[in-house]
Amino acid sequence: MKLSNLVFETTKDTPSGAKIISHILLLRAGFIKQVSNGIYTLGMPAQRMALKIENIIREEMNKIDGQEVKFPVVMPKELWALSGRYFSIGSEMARFKDRADHDMVLGMTHEEAAVHFVTNTVNSYQKLPFMIYQIQTKFRDEPRSRGGLIRVREFTMKDAYSFHTNADDLEKYYYLQYKAYENIFRRIGLKNFISVKSDTGMMGGKIAHEFMLLTPDGEDELVICEKCGYKSNMEVAEAESETFINTNNLSFEEVFTGEYKTIDEISSFLNIQQTDIIKAVVFVEKDEKNPIIVFIRGDLDVNESKLKKVVQKEILPFDASNDQTLAFGNIGLISLPKNVRIIYDKSIEGRHGMVTGANKPEFHIINFNIDRDIQIAEYHDVAKVKNGQKCKNCSHELKIENGIEIGNIFQLGDKYTKSMGMTVLNEKGEPMNPLMGCYGIGVGRAIASIIQDSYDENGMILPVSVAPWTVHICPIRIDNENVKNISFEIYNQLNNLGIDTVIDDRNMSAGIKFADADLFGMPLRVVVSPKGIEKNEIEIMIRATREVFIIKKENYIEKIKELIDSLNNGK
Repeated sequence: MKLSNLVFETTKDTPSGAKIISHILLLRAGFIKQVSNGIYTLGMPAQRMALKIENIIREEMNKIDGQEVKFPVVMPKELWALSGRYFSIGSEMARFKDRADHDMVLGMTHEEAAVHFVTNTVNSYQKLPFMIYQIQTKFRDEPRSRGGLIRVREFTMKDAYSFHTNADDLEKYYYLQYKAYENIFRRIGLKNFISVKSDTGMMGGKIAHEFMLLTPDGEDELVICEKCGYKSNMEVAEAESETFINTNNLSFEEVFTGEYKTIDEISSFLNIQQTDIIKAVVFVEKDEKNPIIVFIRGDLDVNESKLKKVVQKEILPFDASNDQTLAFGNIGLISLPKNVRIIYDKSIEGRHGMVTGANKPEFHIINFNIDRDIQIAEYHDVAKVKNGQKCKNCSHELKIENGIEIGNIFQLGDKYTKSMGMTVLNEKGEPMNPLMGCYGIGVGRAIASIIQDSYDENGMILPVSVAPWTVHICPIRIDNENVKNISFEIYNQLNNLGIDTVIDDRNMSAGIKFADADLFGMPLRVVVSPKGIEKNEIEIMIRATREVFIIKKENYIEKIKELIDSLNNGK
């Protein structure tokens, strides 16, 4: 590729609205251009990266007997109504009517399409197990688009679906996918990634893992134990139950706290620790009015993902603006209205000498003993894990890091085959619902994650496996006939050898060419200059290490091949 022909524009300035490094660099290099909120055009360099990532994914899926298919982007309402998700998914799903006034949807995921494809086509256990996969465009009307290609509305994704006769077979294949994902992420050049247990969310099922790139810019919180290896997404993370010794058996009593309402204010006013306060956090089920109050230790926060699993419904923060029944800031465990649903977190189980609201303005209750003063039938773990809490497996301190989700795998069970009526005949000739696994990787997010994982102050540092081009030729003084001829000789020879090469044939200064080469981040830079030609030499630089080699012109091909092999082997 000649840069003079490439449609792109670079900039030194940080683009407006770009906050994380991958977004900044992709925009600065002209690799992507925003069309609308969460919707981007990929320029040629980004598209070449996407295709190389897709090919690596395709190779690893084929190694584990994947059958590549392609499902439609547009599907009828009836398909999603069968699974129930047409009604349970909210505004994230794009719905429209076709010219026949028929309700249609844009695919944001393709479980329904996968089950529809194999229903009646596969009718015997002898056909199982099998896995089908696609690499396809999807649309999710994401309310929180951010980070360029990290969180978008339109995206390209690999999603795979496996079908099994029993749980053991599903679990065996699930871990084949797990290993394939590790291979994919290593091959595309990621270094700082881990897998964590995760919430199954709207996908359903019981077991799920997310592969996460560790980065300060990540929006997911990950809970990690460096001693025993426990790793979990915050959504499902658990910590060791903590023991607090408090022998306070005094009778509870009301005390005046005036305008003090927050945990910080009450802790300071009463001169107590936040761990000795019972906090009330109020939610409501979606489309309902009656409040749900979670009572939790004062120093902890509610994990909404855990709470949803307890409530078994979508939940929202309670709007207190029009409520006259709850004494916000003074909500406590006794004398609550009858229309309230109460959830007790395990953090308050068996606690003595606690402070809770008195359920009337300006008053709290002190010396409250849970077991003595109230009857609680059931406690639930609905708390977010805090940095420094103890690991439930080994009691080592837990650490919280940020990460970007780069892939996910789910054991779905029979959630979709059962709801959509897919059956096969088992060995006894009886109908059964196959069990499913689901496995996804976002291609655009992979591009962003690679950059997020490998860059410096000058720009991207792209791995050989997915870089748009492996070699970036920078002729200095392209107007010099010798420089031009030798540069294009090298360009043509490398491309003929199958080494992807780009040449900066623009009539610009060395400074601009080097700055753009650094920004683009191709693995190797070749410099051809008048002084080098006089000595029959060319310069080769490794972008990642900035190590420079001065090579005789007749030896450059051998050296470039050697360096590519070295970079491919991680050296």
